[in-house]
Amino acid sequence: MNCKPGAMLAALPALAILSAVPARAGDLAPATDLSAITIQSAGLSLADWRLPADGVDLSRITAEPAAAFAQGAVVDEDAALGGITRETVPGQETYGPKDAAAAARWADPDTGGQRLSFASQADAVKWEFGAVMLYYTATNGAKLFDDPEWPHGQVEGWFGRDTNNMGVDKLTHAYSSYVISELLHHRLRRKTGDAPGIQYTAAALGFGAMLYTEFWDSIEPTGGWSWEDVAFNGLGAGFSALRNSVPGLDQKLDYRLMIQPQEGRYRLSGKKHFEAQWHFFALKLAGFDGLRQTPLRYVELDLGYRAEDFTNPDREAGIRPKRHVFVGVSLNFSEIMRRFAGGNRYGRAAASALEYIQPPYTMLSTNITE
Repeated sequence: MNCKPGAMLAALPALAILSAVPARAGDLAPATDLSAITIQSAGLSLADWRLPADGVDLSRITAEPAAAFAQGAVVDEDAALGGITRETVPGQETYGPKDAAAAARWADPDTGGQRLSFASQADAVKWEFGAVMLYYTATNGAKLFDDPEWPHGQVEGWFGRDTNNMGVDKLTHAYSSYVISELLHHRLRRKTGDAPGIQYTAAALGFGAMLYTEFWDSIEPTGGWSWEDVAFNGLGAGFSALRNSVPGLDQKLDYRLMIQPQEGRYRLSGKKHFEAQWHFFALKLAGFDGLRQTPLRYVELDLGYRAEDFTNPDREAGIRPKRHVFVGVSLNFSEIMRRFAGGNRYGRAAASALEYIQPPYTMLSTNITE
């Protein structure tokens, strides 16, 4: 499968800025529903009470504790309210339950977000998800005019030396699914107030988007639906769900991609494109309490995979393809950006993007397999 993260990486800075944009007032963020508040004994609806400048006697206004709080202040009918006036507050549409008891029952005790259905959560990111689908439609649409076939499958293999891309293409699938899931999770967190379950919704949508790309591969004469690709799509989306479910894991572990230029330039397709990719997990020392306030917070420990010498000319020349599991040490550029340039939206966006991409030539590594 010719999944191309390079084109996605070109758009990642814009997506990072999008993830840093605050949610709008109309989004699904939890909002307090005031429609049920009443004023006892006065028979009044929700109002904006205004006090005169010369003051009034409020000594006989009392409030019932705890249980009656949701019903508002209790006003003695004989209290000397003087010149207090009221202006009716117009009603405002809110999301979630419409009465206080239901709101309490549906509010998550840990996050405060509403327990929204999958459909409601998906609706909250419909434009972001639509943009992802539009991108994949635009990049694959030409296949409809290039001798398409009825959808069919093929067996691609995993990481063997006899496979086309030595498994790097499988990790590319995992990475793409992971990045899409992470993007949607960022937006859902902002739009729903970190409602419970959004990590699963984001992962499901990310996995669904990658299934859509697999359909396009299934109509190619030289391609086909690959269950190996589907498996790694699921692994990428699943890691996103895990990373956003385990408290603190997102502060400690990233799945990252570094693309090293080949022969002085970047390739967006072909075997050289895959040969340039370094996929790795970065263990961020800044995520550990004992190291957060030390210089080690700018250091990461890396474990990853890459391959080389598997292009067609290499194979024809008798060069043995190489698979490298590597370990390394790198700088946490995301942490550096947050410390020194995180005071504005663009600095935060760059810091977010650097959790997913590693600048080239910024890792000291050694291969532990050949």
